[in-house]
Formats: sequence, C-alpha cells, structure tokens
Amino acid sequence: MTPALRHWAATHPGALRRSNQDAFLSRPEIGLFAVADGVGGSAGGGFASSEVVRLLAELPPELGPAELLNAVRRQLQAAHETLRRAGPDAKGGSPATTVVVVLVSGRHLTCVWIGDSRAYVLRDGRLTRLTADHSLVEEMVRAGRLTDPEAGRHPRGNVITRAIGAGPEDALIDKVIATIEPGDRILLCSDGLLKALPEETIAACMARREPVTALLDAALVALASDNVTAIVAAV
Repeated sequence: MTPALRHWAATHPGALRRSNQDAFLSRPEIGLFAVADGVGGSAGGGFASSEVVRLLAELPPELGPAELLNAVRRQLQAAHETLRRAGPDAKGGSPATTVVVVLVSGRHLTCVWIGDSRAYVLRDGRLTRLTADHSLVEEMVRAGRLTDPEAGRHPRGNVITRAIGAGPEDALIDKVIATIEPGDRILLCSDGLLKALPEETIAACMARREPVTALLDAALVALASDNVTAIVAAV
C-alpha cells in the first residue's frame, strides 16, 4: 500500500540557459516519481528526457510493487533502445539522458537510476543521499584521488559514465532500497540543483512549507548555470 504522499515539483532553465532539457514525472497515486536530465546540451537531450518520462507515464496504475519495479525497468530499457537507434542530431549529438526514479510502497522506498541525477531522504533535519553518481569525478572520489569538495569544483564534473541512450545494449541501471518513516521528505533532482547549492542549504529548503519553491529560488539566487529540476515528496 502506498502511504499518503504530499508532493511538490518544478523545473526551471536556470539563471544562464534559455532552454530546459530536464523533464519530470509525479504519480503520487502509485508512489512513482522521476527526474530526467538530457545530456550534452543538444536538442537530443530534451527529446531523450521527454521520451523517458513519456514511457514511465504510460505505466498502468493497477500494478503491485514488484510488478511496478519490473515495468519501470522495462520502460527504461525501451527508452534506452529507442535513443540508441535514433543516432546523432543535426549538431552531431546523440540523444541521451540521466534518470532517477523513486517508487514508494508501504514503509519502503526503491530507487533506480542511471547517470548523476540524485535522490535523497530528509529525516529529522538530516539529509541522506541514496544514489551514487555514474560520473568521472565520482569514480575519482571512490578511488581516493579527489575529495567531495574537490569533486564539486572539478572542471570535468559534468562528465557522466552511464546514460539512457548511450553505452552498451543493456542499460546499466543501479538500485537501492531504503525504509521510510512518517515525516520523511524525499528529494529527486537534476545535477543543476547540486551545482548551485550545498547540501546543507538543500536540507534547509526541503524543510520549508513550500520546499521546491525554496529550492528553485535559492538556486536562481546562486545563479544556477544549468537547468534545475526538483521533486519533493512528504510521507
């Protein structure tokens, strides 16, 4: 059974960009939330993120938790295959996108993702990250070659190592399962939010009455250089 979920969601091109290649989906009636961030800055990125969201929106509402998770995986694989077949756009960029999906059922949360869009849980004022970026700098952090603060400033911080639409025939999707408690707030976001705001500011904004408005306002004040998308779901 899906717990009662209040949610907020919004997307913005950011302070410096005119186009927005992020996309999001909120389906609280089945406990499904998703954020996709088109890769590369080409027109293909916007198509890629929209295609992922379109396929997830087609999922029927009557599926049980295990069936829904399997169906999400199938839709992400279908998007991966479609984008790989599409080939490069007029500017030479191939359509690809990151995606993070959260499924809420009972006292459990399942998160699947590919790329560097993230999911967090805020509990009692403490922000816990659920995902691990599929990115060059994340690999360097795990190898001990960079610290987290250094990774945030690294000139190749935008280089991802996995995406829907790029790489091998099978999409390399990771999964994590977590428990949730009444009062928890769940965040899904594109990396534009993370480039603009430190995690302590994100946590403070998430606790506000209108958390997504607070997040986007803070990101724009910080002159967010990328598209910014956030979904917050409150248990």
